Amino acid sequence: MEIAFGVLGGLGLFLYGINVMGTGLQKTAGERLKKLIEILTKNRFMGLLVGTVVTMIIQSSSATTVMTVGFVNAGLMSLNQAIGIIMGANIGTTVTAQLVAFKLTDIAPLAIAIGVAMWLFSSNKKHKEIAEILIGFGILFIGMDFMKSYLKPLSKSQTFKDILISLKNPYLGIIVGFGLTTIVQSSSASIGLLIALASQGLITIDMALPILFGDNIGTCVTALLSSIGASTTAKRAAVMHLLFNIIGTIIFMLVLSYPIQILVTRLSPNDVGRQIANAHTFFNITNVIIQFPFAGFIVTAAKKLVRGKEQEPQGLKYLDPRIIQETPSIAVGQASKEVLRMGKIVLNNFENAKKSFFDKDSELAYKVFEEEKKINLMEKEITKYLAQLTQTSLTEENQTKVTTLLNTINDLERVGDHADNIAELSLYAIDNKLDFSDEALNELGNMFEKVENSYRKTLDAFKTASKEIAEEVVKAEEEIDLFEKQYRANHIERLNIQLCKPSSGIVFLDLISNLERVADHSSNIALSILDALK
Repeated sequence: MEIAFGVLGGLGLFLYGINVMGTGLQKTAGERLKKLIEILTKNRFMGLLVGTVVTMIIQSSSATTVMTVGFVNAGLMSLNQAIGIIMGANIGTTVTAQLVAFKLTDIAPLAIAIGVAMWLFSSNKKHKEIAEILIGFGILFIGMDFMKSYLKPLSKSQTFKDILISLKNPYLGIIVGFGLTTIVQSSSASIGLLIALASQGLITIDMALPILFGDNIGTCVTALLSSIGASTTAKRAAVMHLLFNIIGTIIFMLVLSYPIQILVTRLSPNDVGRQIANAHTFFNITNVIIQFPFAGFIVTAAKKLVRGKEQEPQGLKYLDPRIIQETPSIAVGQASKEVLRMGKIVLNNFENAKKSFFDKDSELAYKVFEEEKKINLMEKEITKYLAQLTQTSLTEENQTKVTTLLNTINDLERVGDHADNIAELSLYAIDNKLDFSDEALNELGNMFEKVENSYRKTLDAFKTASKEIAEEVVKAEEEIDLFEKQYRANHIERLNIQLCKPSSGIVFLDLISNLERVADHSSNIALSILDALK
């Protein structure tokens, strides 16, 4: 029992170390990681490279695949793009096993000491991110050392040796590897355990290979589970990952198992741990080389296995909870895109409200009311998404971005409310056949134009993070305030000389009041952008 607890504790430290190191690497990569993901739309080969590099950074092929399922579910990636990412993830995940096989246990305490010192005594955010990488690196190897230490007594146990000898049955080995990876949700951890067993002379390369193949199939379970409840296309992406690894396992079991065993043994004749790490690398690279030309057939097979129509994503376009869980830094970028999309929907609604008033179009007014319901729903869902993001490990820069996004969606929702108010005033004017003087209509047209231009500039400032454009919006708000006061005074004068009816006057004053408030909210967003850019 003591041995079991010790091994489990070591495995736990190993997994925690990978997670901490991956988080630190992800924070350090920051915007570069986001740009890498954006590259993937070019072609399948670029997707292969991106999948490899991203997995090296986040230290988990499961995380990369789950993230890919999230992108597919959000409609941001096709299956032809996704298959490249998935194949690349299998290559990227081999880095961890290679790292573990270097036997860097002796420097692990030093790495932790340096990391903790940097964390405690440096206020520089980049230093803290590097500290996380060092601490995670150290914990990972201390976990490996734990597993090796507690497995050592088993080298004298004949019963345990007999159990391991039974794993020479390749099919049983695949099942064990699959089960182990499914339980710990990490092929890197499973291979780490294999290397720990090898370090004590408990396992040979011929026994390890089937388990290693099973590990690769077991890592697909995470993505399959994450696709439950997702779109048909997202389910197909998860199935592609499974097909790719099953086909690879069959090829190696039938044809390439013995050649790879000979190759890794010759490269490292006296180091079974290194043989396992190399076998893992050769398996995944060779598997990609063999199957990459036939990637289209894997996509077709996944479509046949998972029946159903490909649905357009409903509601939110860029947000998927899977991306939050696996890559928070990318989730922040996706949230920014969704907020900008919300801003454009609000702009369209504002334009429809304006058109409804000047064209006396009641149907457009009702369309505004319907769109306003969608805008309110978007505001709630994006807020919920951002609240989940705040619970993750974010850089200081990304935390500032999330705060800006929260402030922005609140103001966007309020602009949507004012567009709704304008549509209501338009409908009231249409139903009551209200007339306005030419002077009043000219003033309203001028104010609508200035407010709309200011709001458009706000969206531009948000999209480009432009300090200059944001400052223009703040200045425009002051000018619009003056126009509102002037037009209010002009209209009261028209009422006094009976150029306008009181009922029309009420609508006029409510319209310019709503327009002035739209300019206020545009300015609020611009000020939030300026604060974030300081």
